[in-house]
Amino acid sequence: MVQKYQSPVRVYKHPFELIMAAYVRRFPSCALIPMFVSSEVIREEEGPHGATHTIERRCTVDVDAPRLLKRIAGVDYLYFIQKNSLDRRHRTLHIEAYNETFSSRVIVQEHCSYTVHPENEEWTCFEQSASLDIKSFFGFESTAEKIAMKQYAASINKGKEIIEYYLKELADEGVTHVPRWAPPQAPVSMPTCPIAPPAGHKENATLSDVLPTSPDDKLDADYIKRYLGELTPLQESCLIRLRQLLQDTHKGKMPKEQHMLRFLRSRDFGVEKAHEALCHTLAWRRHNHTHLLPHACQSPPLLHNYYSGGWHHHDNDGRPLYILRLGQMDTKGLLRALGEETLLRHVLSINEEGLRRCEENTNIFGKPISCWMCVVDLEGLSMRHLWRPGVRALLRFIELVEAHYPETLGRLLILRAPRVFPVLWTLVSPFIAENTRRKFLIYAGNDYQGAGGLQQYISPDIIPDFLGGQCTCDIPEGGLVPKCVYRTAEELETEEAPMCSIYKSASVHKGAPHEVLIEITEASSVITWDFDVCKGDVIFNIYHSRRTPLTPPHSDPQGASTHTHAHTHAHTHTQGPPGAGSNNVQVIDRSWVLGQDYSRVETSLTCREGESIQGSHVTRWPGFYVLQWRFHGNVDGACSSSSLPRMDDMLASHQGAPLRCRILYYTEVLPSHDFRGSMSSLESSHSGFSQLSSATTSSSQSQSSSTPSR
Repeated sequence: MVQKYQSPVRVYKHPFELIMAAYVRRFPSCALIPMFVSSEVIREEEGPHGATHTIERRCTVDVDAPRLLKRIAGVDYLYFIQKNSLDRRHRTLHIEAYNETFSSRVIVQEHCSYTVHPENEEWTCFEQSASLDIKSFFGFESTAEKIAMKQYAASINKGKEIIEYYLKELADEGVTHVPRWAPPQAPVSMPTCPIAPPAGHKENATLSDVLPTSPDDKLDADYIKRYLGELTPLQESCLIRLRQLLQDTHKGKMPKEQHMLRFLRSRDFGVEKAHEALCHTLAWRRHNHTHLLPHACQSPPLLHNYYSGGWHHHDNDGRPLYILRLGQMDTKGLLRALGEETLLRHVLSINEEGLRRCEENTNIFGKPISCWMCVVDLEGLSMRHLWRPGVRALLRFIELVEAHYPETLGRLLILRAPRVFPVLWTLVSPFIAENTRRKFLIYAGNDYQGAGGLQQYISPDIIPDFLGGQCTCDIPEGGLVPKCVYRTAEELETEEAPMCSIYKSASVHKGAPHEVLIEITEASSVITWDFDVCKGDVIFNIYHSRRTPLTPPHSDPQGASTHTHAHTHAHTHTQGPPGAGSNNVQVIDRSWVLGQDYSRVETSLTCREGESIQGSHVTRWPGFYVLQWRFHGNVDGACSSSSLPRMDDMLASHQGAPLRCRILYYTEVLPSHDFRGSMSSLESSHSGFSQLSSATTSSSQSQSSSTPSR
């Protein structure tokens, strides 16, 4: 594979002729470059009147390589041919170099140029490019490539330092000006006339009057240092190559160099991978009009009141600071009231605002700032935050931010992490890039107030009052979103968003319960559920049977999702009374007898209208499990466990009696190996789900937990 290098434009604030006087002092040898042993002139030509000068040298180089490798190669030194072409008339020097040693095995080519700065003729620009192609090298191709790139990077770093050294040496000798070359005067006398100043020349102008800029298609080394930070020569080369690729392939406004650098860093400076990812992001940004997000219409009032996050000053390094009080946020309520797409656009607008603040702080603090810091306060985090549609929405947000806003997070502090946090971390962390995870610091309880805590990153003057500081913070306190502003089941069903595909609605009639059949093939799997009682009161039951339904099960659009080692089915075996609707399904066979063909594995739970129920059940046996929602009414014990519609219920349904309930539900099966480890940390928790923790550490009994959210 051919390795390529392209330098940025390096600007010397000295005239071209003075730079040339310093450059020639490097020959025939240079003590500042130990690997440059010597050089000899093999050809030299001078043009008419000295306007051009061409010189060819044979250079001896001592590469810092292992002695064993040198013995295998059979050489102590490497030889290069260097050809310098100086044009004094146009004030340019072009340098071509290639290797003479091992030329059949390795091809090294280098091109350098010194030219006059396009906007200030008293300055000089330097550019450098090179390529390395190792075809074969005694079986040590990879080692030779690493050595070559290391040596080359070291010599690049020395280049500007050497020129500056010889400029100082000339100044010490009293040489601060070298006259420009001029053609010989004609013997005939000519009338004198004033000479017009060069274009762009200012009378009595100083060097500081002109800013160091470069042509549009090039990057200035000083600009890189000022706005992008310290980069290695190879990193600079990758940035320039990516910029050139985009200029060749991208139509439209070019992204800023700061964005390019973020994609390079996220791909370990792999130019091709960064180019592919950045092009995908540019297309995504055009499609979603992300540049308009910070200036779009105002966010809904619910976001201002209940989304407990916001920008708050900056950290000790000048990075913008974002604080999120996740433990105080009703994620389920926000999703149910606003929808996933509204929240997603809000998250994206936060990232867009972060990019703007990074640029602003770069100018304020006079140093490159390309990322921000985030503090996440988890006080109040509980099992209600593990609402599965909410977690899925969170994973979608993380996936989009990781893909389109890489390397924007400088540091993330997680404060007051409760015992339930490992569960959330187990679900979320696999979707966060390894580079990003290394930026996380997690503090339990009040540990963040000690040494190495919050004050190490944030000045005490701006620590918010709710974290023990004295600074007033405008971030909303959050709280529960009123259920009166929730979207209805019908609105969620018609909403074109990912949440509606996993959050289902069903009708429950007197005598016609709604049932979901789940097939479990691995014992100790965990069935999880979440449902809202939108209308009426229901009784929730869980049953188990080893018998296979007589009718082959098939997937129901209103059924639950399917996971590895567990299959979920719902099929219509016994229909409800007339008018029950297509979203009312029974799966318990009419001939089955409770206690003989199937059994109740959990105590019945009565759920009132308006309640939100979350729960889990750790399965003890494989087989079929039935989640059942039954109308809550005065039914006798004999019929309470049967799914058969009674005659009086059917008559009541025909007469239009108000015997209908409505639920919105979601259910999922988690394999035991995914759930067991994360829940074990809840053993001593006072949460209502502490029963579930003990169940995951023992298979001797089946346990469950259902909790209404208040």
